[in-house]
Amino acid sequence: MVETNESEITSTDDVETEGVVKENTEEEKKNSVIEIFDKIKKEEYMAGRPYYLDYEKAHVLMTDKWKKKVGGVPQGTFLLAFYEEEDQFIEALLLRVIRPTRLPAEDEVVGAIVDYYKDNRETSGSKSEIDVVTKVELSYSGLECRVLGTFYKDNSKIIFGSDVENFYSSYHYKVYKLRGEALEYIVNQDIHDFKIGSVRYSSSRKFQNLEGDIPVYIDPEDFLGKRTALFGMTRTGKSNTVKKILQATVDISKQYEKSEDNNKKPVGQIIFDINGEYANPNVQDQGAIKETIEKMYDKNMVDIWSTYKPASKPHIKLMKTNFYYDIQGGFEHFKKELSKTSERATYLKNFLTIDLDEPKNYNKPINEKTHDEKNETLIYDRKKAIYQACLKAAGFIQPPDLNKIKFYGSSKYLEDMNTTIKPHKYITLDDAKEWFTELFNFSGTPEGEKALNDFELDKGYPFIDSDMEAMLIMLTQYKKPNNVSPVDGFLYLKGLRGLHSPDSKAGFEKDIVNNLREGKIQIVDLSQGNPLIQRKYSEKICIEIFEDSISKFTKNEPNNYIQFYFEEAHNLFPKKEDKNLSQIYNRIAKEGAKLNLGLIYATQEVSSISSNILKNTQNWFISHLNNTDETREIEKYYDFSDFINNLRKFSPQEDTGFIRMKVHSNPFVVPVQIDEFKVDSVVPIEKASV
Repeated sequence: MVETNESEITSTDDVETEGVVKENTEEEKKNSVIEIFDKIKKEEYMAGRPYYLDYEKAHVLMTDKWKKKVGGVPQGTFLLAFYEEEDQFIEALLLRVIRPTRLPAEDEVVGAIVDYYKDNRETSGSKSEIDVVTKVELSYSGLECRVLGTFYKDNSKIIFGSDVENFYSSYHYKVYKLRGEALEYIVNQDIHDFKIGSVRYSSSRKFQNLEGDIPVYIDPEDFLGKRTALFGMTRTGKSNTVKKILQATVDISKQYEKSEDNNKKPVGQIIFDINGEYANPNVQDQGAIKETIEKMYDKNMVDIWSTYKPASKPHIKLMKTNFYYDIQGGFEHFKKELSKTSERATYLKNFLTIDLDEPKNYNKPINEKTHDEKNETLIYDRKKAIYQACLKAAGFIQPPDLNKIKFYGSSKYLEDMNTTIKPHKYITLDDAKEWFTELFNFSGTPEGEKALNDFELDKGYPFIDSDMEAMLIMLTQYKKPNNVSPVDGFLYLKGLRGLHSPDSKAGFEKDIVNNLREGKIQIVDLSQGNPLIQRKYSEKICIEIFEDSISKFTKNEPNNYIQFYFEEAHNLFPKKEDKNLSQIYNRIAKEGAKLNLGLIYATQEVSSISSNILKNTQNWFISHLNNTDETREIEKYYDFSDFINNLRKFSPQEDTGFIRMKVHSNPFVVPVQIDEFKVDSVVPIEKASV
């Protein structure tokens, strides 16, 4: 056994600076692990003896003296149960403390305590003294521990297996509390790439503060192309953890830039910022993440995209949409802006309530559609044509490939209309405006009323429904046919021309994809959008990235890693009860790995997230959750059931950033206090001296 003093074990002064990679040879690693295991087997670290053992759990006998000697045994503490023959290491079982358990003679002990209290009642008239032997007997207690796996020797090398291949009589084991570099080795499993925090067992830290911090590291490659969940209530440290993961990913991306391996390309990262906390400076973060990342790495590394562009923030890139093709997205902009106007005219309010959503199966071949689906298609085509004609009249630049449109105008019923324009043979948008104006005027004549009434009797639905009527008023600028009651109509739309991009093939989403392929960080500021616009833009961008990745994959072209970050994911992701697995977020979760797409999502509503996404998640960061609905979801995964009760306990002043972490490379959950994200405490890999 290698002798050393306690200060050598518990000191953390020689721990590497965050972001610095440890470089040891395999021989050095092998010897250092054996030495670490020897160091922990000292009498002052002995915590107890097992009296029951199986493949899943162990019951450990402890005394108050041992607990005090080892600095307390909080729930979640890591212990090592060594089995040796003639002082030769055979194996060590890794245990985690879960809860107290009854000793075989517990009833006798409780009986002795009760009798003692009874004998010392003031009414008894006597006072007894407990003898020394009984005091010692009463100091024993039992702890139930989870068996997390086995350390064993293979060709002089220590290996960890996440189960128990064989166990011996509990009598042969001796249990030690992990501390110092032994604890550091256990929780990191040879990973020393990026320091994310320190081991923390409990909210109360009376004993733990005396032992010093034990660093916890992560491997940034654990997050590339994988699913990562961050769950917890607001203000418990989720966003700070997201920023640490983002920072770790930047570090690995910088390493990839210097790599000669053609498969290692810079990593792109995109953040969907619901609350604007990443795009904008705030008190909590002492500045925006854009400024922090640029100070650490590269001034041209971060782009911020938004639906608006304040004059005070010229660096923000505007997200523009093609209003002619993105019908629903463009119309949501109109609804948002026009609802603010002081104009309370009924026609304007009616326009804002029309339905411009594509009918189900709209793109299905016409010969495969049902009778109802054909009618829905005809109605939608007419409404879309009026909408596009309104855009043209309002000065929205027409896309170069949208020269003409067509729709079916039911000439059989409208043959008395004063027009020679044939909309089913392709017409310009100017012609469409003229045709719909004639239709509107025709509807106000006796002949028109009869024709439209005949259509409705024949088809079972009106040719001009309430939606079309509201749209025709906007297009013709008259409340009633034949130039009666003029209104501003489509002029109200002109104010949003700055959000329109006439480029039908490329727009802001293409620029975002190109920047991500270069390894840049893209922040999509959705804080000014209503929930519908947030979902629309998020889906639009995600679909563009996904389809670009699919295209490269099928062409056998390399895909660099792209990481998606979603704050307040419950606002965007499909709900648990939603069975439509074709939605883009489900597709990223299920198919993203082969496309090098990683998904990092944060929310306080675990129970609302689609189980399809949860089941494909490899990395978990769990902070405080305040109810059993959420914790019941968590305990389904890995060994989080050991922490369920503690997750519902939280001290706002003390526990922010207290996380239970399970990452891909580590076979078990580690309780961690996450480091604060700030530029002046960070030394990135590329700037640190190795």
